Amino acid sequence: MLDKGISRRQLLLGSGLLLTAGLLPQTAQASRSTTSRELVIHNLNTGEKVRASYWENGRYLPDGLAELNHILRDHRRNEVFDIDRKLFDQLFLLQHKLGRKGQIELISGYRSLATNNQKHRHSRGVAKRSYHTLGQAVDIRMPGVQLAHLRQAALQLSVGGVGYYPNDNFVHLDTGPVRRW
Repeated sequence: MLDKGISRRQLLLGSGLLLTAGLLPQTAQASRSTTSRELVIHNLNTGEKVRASYWENGRYLPDGLAELNHILRDHRRNEVFDIDRKLFDQLFLLQHKLGRKGQIELISGYRSLATNNQKHRHSRGVAKRSYHTLGQAVDIRMPGVQLAHLRQAALQLSVGGVGYYPNDNFVHLDTGPVRRW
């Protein structure tokens, strides 16, 4: 036993945790130290804007999540879906990485199967089994951030799929496996 009743095992465990924390990316550390998370989203299809606090003091906030789910809804069918919370965290981390707290412009959020099938029939760029239909994907851009810079920051997070569509002026993000195209 060491002084003050700390065992060698506790000391080693604590040292290991401190070492591990030092190896975490800075964005992850910073996001864990915040007491609240807020997103500002402008849906370019509907013209709606929302500023929603969705996480505070270690827990997700139902009202904030509901606001975000609504703005990311399938606007063609007015269908709201429970969006994967990890997607909101991914957007929050991306903004933190970019050093920005401004609005996110939403091109596409949740898509019902019917909407996705219709879009798939008319465009080769729409996946038949899209993460959008699972509430796990968004297509976005950020005013004042070059699209290539947005893509690079998203890739550096290494937390899901990142698609780059410079001709259509958006970046796709999803909570699926880490991959890029």
